[in-house]
Amino acid sequence: MPLKPEARAIVTAADASFPKLGTEVLDAAEARRILAARPAVAVDPVPVRKVEERLVPGPEGAPPVRVRIYHPAGATGELPAVIFCHGGGFTICSLDSHDQLCRAMANGVGAIVVSVDYRQAPEHRFPAAAEDAYAVLCWVAELKASLGGDPARIAVAGDSSGGNLAAAVTLMARDRNGPALACQLLIYPMLDPARDTASYHENAHGYFVTADHLRWYWEQYLGSDTGTDNPYAAPARATDLSGLPPAHIVTAEYDPLRDEGEAYGDRLRAAGVDTEVLRYDGEFHGFFSMADQLPDAREAASKAYSALRAALGR
Repeated sequence: MPLKPEARAIVTAADASFPKLGTEVLDAAEARRILAARPAVAVDPVPVRKVEERLVPGPEGAPPVRVRIYHPAGATGELPAVIFCHGGGFTICSLDSHDQLCRAMANGVGAIVVSVDYRQAPEHRFPAAAEDAYAVLCWVAELKASLGGDPARIAVAGDSSGGNLAAAVTLMARDRNGPALACQLLIYPMLDPARDTASYHENAHGYFVTADHLRWYWEQYLGSDTGTDNPYAAPARATDLSGLPPAHIVTAEYDPLRDEGEAYGDRLRAAGVDTEVLRYDGEFHGFFSMADQLPDAREAASKAYSALRAALGR
């Protein structure tokens, strides 16, 4: 099916204002300046019970990691937690860019959402972001009771490059003997720097996130090592996916990353991991965070939050 009309309108507007990363804009600091200079869209924040920020001990030898913690509206008792890693190609976006999504997730799941302000590339290349996310997971597991939560019920989630980090954290937790995870929510995850799937060729241009963007993002994150087989950098290249937590994977028809997300879901199933993959036809990379504008985004969020609730016993 074609890109849905409401999605096409959003993509057209985004293409006109988003920097041409990987072709005309090559410097990450310049890209951030361009994005920061765009007029802010006024939104009413989704109401939650409480939002707070803390500094979490970082990986050994690294600075503390800032986190933003969302407590859901109307939920009481010992709550589960979701560690959330925002997208942005490891290079752009922030806690603020995904604030509305985290608020909606906290309420939709009935969980404490801990959004990770991980170190960004190219100033801090792999493994900085992944290790920051894992450090936050360990902190939450150790201290979650003080947040009002149940340390036995933790999930990870992320969109795009944040989906990469969420997937990497599940591998780290398995390989490092914890903390235990109940679920992983991967929203159009960015998993393989090879960039050689059919969806990369079919959707290379014209659907907001381009193949040039993604090439540039990988180069910022990995430098010259884009051929790495390190599964914490490129989870699609992990040789063993057994023993990982149940997965809910969201993909979009007109997304260069569509095929690698779906292939990862197939491999998780083959490894014995309970996995659900939902493709949204007529949609593009980034649609999930636009619940105010897109019916598919509302449906995708509802199903994803339902999967998290089931895994976390909500």
